Amino acid sequence: MLLPSEDEWNRDVSSDEVDPRSEAIIASIGADKPLHEDFGLIWKGAPGGIPYYVVKGDQPRVPVTFRYADESDPGPYPIPPDAWIEGGPQAEGDRHVLVLDRDAMKLYELFHAFPVNGGKSWKASSGAIFDLKNPKPRPAGWTSADAAGLPILPGLARYDEICGAGVLRHALRFTVRKSRHGYVSPASHFASPHMEENLPPMGMRVRLKASFDTTPFQGPAKVILEGLKKHGLILADNGGDWYISGAPDDRWVHESLLPIRRVKGRDLEVVKMGELVTR
Repeated sequence: MLLPSEDEWNRDVSSDEVDPRSEAIIASIGADKPLHEDFGLIWKGAPGGIPYYVVKGDQPRVPVTFRYADESDPGPYPIPPDAWIEGGPQAEGDRHVLVLDRDAMKLYELFHAFPVNGGKSWKASSGAIFDLKNPKPRPAGWTSADAAGLPILPGLARYDEICGAGVLRHALRFTVRKSRHGYVSPASHFASPHMEENLPPMGMRVRLKASFDTTPFQGPAKVILEGLKKHGLILADNGGDWYISGAPDDRWVHESLLPIRRVKGRDLEVVKMGELVTR
């Protein structure tokens, strides 16, 4: 685990109450839509998923200029000039850049990032720095490199835990096409103008129902589904409905992940949420 065991990403929610609006919210996303692995394959010529780069504490820091500087943590950031960009160097999407300083256990994340002068500096829409040894939430209303204001890396499915350790000990990040104008803990930010009360707010957590039979599954698909019963999925961004985020890895066998698509929205339930923040 990247974060302390008591962190919200790592919390066991298998015994939490179900939210009163669970069925209506699930229906708004799609009760008949399947879970979808947004990693483990090649997409448009680049590895699918959100890559991350691990550096030592002596990695040189470089300046970063932010479009949304008022909600971004100022640099410099320890970004190597050849750091992996989500979707590849020519990507037109979110272009996340995630860098983990393994010595200080600090996480540096950028959204819509572009290298300048060969990586001597960078420009990005937003950025956030997280102390993984002593994590603190973003200020209320602040984004991060993600719409919900959360760290990205702790919510990714990673090969070494899914296929190596064979156990998922934290919640996974997921997206929906249409979210609500509001957020609930642990999120700190929303990214939607839609006010309908049955839409999912950022920070909402769903889990796989305890009654769902995972015995027909095996390998990484079973590891993921068992983890979703215990830790669930946390809504972190707008994107495809029920798309689960993971990190690229050449060792993924995409066919071994495909069985999770047999899980539909109706097999999930919303964990009881706290106060909704809409400002």
